[in-house]
Amino acid sequence: MTATLSLARRGLLAVSSAVGALALTLSGAAAPAAAADDVQSKQWYLDALYAEKIWKKTTGKGIKVAVIDSGVNPDTPSLKGQVLKGVDATVEKGGSTDDTNGQGTTTAELIAGTGKGGGIKGMAPGAKIIPFKVPLLKYDELPPGTWIERDPLYHAIRAAADSDAQIIVINLRNQHAIGNSLYGQSAAEYAASKGKLLIAGTGDNAKEGNKPLYPAANLEVAGIASADREAKTADFSQNGEDVDLSAPGVDIPRWCDASFKRYCEGGGASAAAAIASGSAALIWSAHPDWTANQVLRVLFDTAGRTWKKNTPTRYAGYGMVRPAVNILRGKGTPGDPKVTPILKPGLSESPSPAPSSSPTGKAEKSNNDAAVEAGREADDNSPFGLIVGIAAAVAALAAGAFALARKRRNA
Repeated sequence: MTATLSLARRGLLAVSSAVGALALTLSGAAAPAAAADDVQSKQWYLDALYAEKIWKKTTGKGIKVAVIDSGVNPDTPSLKGQVLKGVDATVEKGGSTDDTNGQGTTTAELIAGTGKGGGIKGMAPGAKIIPFKVPLLKYDELPPGTWIERDPLYHAIRAAADSDAQIIVINLRNQHAIGNSLYGQSAAEYAASKGKLLIAGTGDNAKEGNKPLYPAANLEVAGIASADREAKTADFSQNGEDVDLSAPGVDIPRWCDASFKRYCEGGGASAAAAIASGSAALIWSAHPDWTANQVLRVLFDTAGRTWKKNTPTRYAGYGMVRPAVNILRGKGTPGDPKVTPILKPGLSESPSPAPSSSPTGKAEKSNNDAAVEAGREADDNSPFGLIVGIAAAVAALAAGAFALARKRRNA
């Protein structure tokens, strides 16, 4: 029976560190095509992740992404023709999936927006969106009593698992174990068993206690931290054993509200999860015969980092998402299609053994993890092409021991 997930932390961390950010500069990059007041000129991460070059290879066509959020407005210029029929999980039957907040539409556009009408252009503009509407909760809000009888997130995830979507991005975060059945298999377990790739932001409340948030705390869900223009994990981004990757999540355009009249400055866990999902859609579209496990393993394998390859860190997990490393350079080992990389770190056939101090046998986290190396990417015709993140990170100095059990579930 899985009522809650218990996250164990053992050991003591005493750190004296100096962490340098990696400058996310573009060598020889063209000036933005959009005007200064155009929202697309503010999508800095498209250049940083080589989206234009990737789109010459794949746009995410053939991939469907389930967006579990506040709903999606299918009539914004950027989303016309991009949104399929979805499910309103706030009610038992029927209901509209129209967006009542603006967050879900932003998520959808960051993934699959076409950019028409000057709107947000998504990482995977060839992908399609299936909306699953849920009521939003504050990170520390106790779910209403009605959630005991009918948890909307639980039903949304299961409905998404039964849909044609290959990827499920969940933009609802709460300290309580939402999405978990009190009477057996959790919704995340069910979706994973159906071959879906589940992605969720780890949260924006590191300064308010940094408590683990669900569903990113679920073992089956890839947790995404937010990073800035220098590839440094944001100080507000939740950190700990739930972080598997980082993605751009600072200074990201968003719809201001559900009136859909203008964009505002934004970002955070929702944006990072969306951009990571779009990156996954690009890789899966380029390799349609891969499984969710293989797509995620390649995201881990090709992530930008300054630390040992097979060792996730508490701030950025395996590092910054870099889909171009796979799509443009062919790097990344997909590995066993049936084995999830979240359960077993190590991306080679014979991963290094984990330290004995780790109760789950998982690799110990390094504390040189606030800075993420964006690294070098390649275009079609040269070994590296444009260079991103040339500056070296200043190594953190550690004192004491740190051992962290990642996402351990108690039955």
